[in-house]
Amino acid sequence: MTTKFFKSSVLALSLAMSSFAFADNGLIAIITPSHDNPFFKAEADGAKQKAEELGYTTLVASHDDDANKQDQLISTAVARKAKAIILDNAGSDVTIGALEKAKAAGVPAFLIDREINKTGVAVSQIVSNNYQGAQLGAQKFVELMGEKGLYVELLGRESDTNASVRSQGFHDIIDDYPDMKMVAQQTANWSQTEAFTRMESILQANPNIKGVISGNDTMALGAEAALKAAGRNDVIVVGFDGSDYVRDSILANGNIKATVLQPAWDQAQEAVVQADAYIRTGSTGKDEKQLMDCILIDAANARQLNKFALSQ
Repeated sequence: MTTKFFKSSVLALSLAMSSFAFADNGLIAIITPSHDNPFFKAEADGAKQKAEELGYTTLVASHDDDANKQDQLISTAVARKAKAIILDNAGSDVTIGALEKAKAAGVPAFLIDREINKTGVAVSQIVSNNYQGAQLGAQKFVELMGEKGLYVELLGRESDTNASVRSQGFHDIIDDYPDMKMVAQQTANWSQTEAFTRMESILQANPNIKGVISGNDTMALGAEAALKAAGRNDVIVVGFDGSDYVRDSILANGNIKATVLQPAWDQAQEAVVQADAYIRTGSTGKDEKQLMDCILIDAANARQLNKFALSQ
């Protein structure tokens, strides 16, 4: 019994020590916009899971699309000698200075979802192919609309490059159909509340609209809520992101008929994998700018969608 106990104790101590060593690879800071948006929460959760799986401790924080708060969080990561920063940034221009300081301090950055307007500052910029995704969404929207009718576009935050890229992708498809007429184009800043308010006003001015195409799912949900409040179950809505809430609306045959999945979970995990490779070897083996293709989600595959990932 004593021998068995001794052997068991040694084994337990050995495992504990090896586990401690494995979990002592350093700190990875994960900074995203507000987790109130399920897309950004999925990013943070995916990055955290992968980082801890690879033996890092994590610091997870949100900049809430406030550039000053983002600067403070990046400074904190540098001060805590983070091995890497995983970042979905607060603006393509305002982020550059803070990342240049981090780079000068020896803390590499790996960007997800949103690019910055400069190369050589971050090690990786892994983003969804927003233009390709927007074209997928627009093609489905045109099909659902029967290639004609009055429609509305809800735009994202003007400072976010993704907003303009998605809008361009939408219009490069929709504008080829002369019977598709846009009667309103307004920004709702990626916000469900703002989208609800905008949609209420747009409906009053344009009661004959047949469709809404939205730069993200959060705004699509706000638009759907306003349409439902007005008793308008006949207006088609197409979103962009691939959230579970929109999946549920598609399956319930609500106003939202389709969305475009950008793989937030996979993107965030890939950023951590590349950060780990860079920390260990000094290279990711990949180009700085990397695109991940988007996937159309509609009634045919919505049941496979879970936490911004599509099961096979």
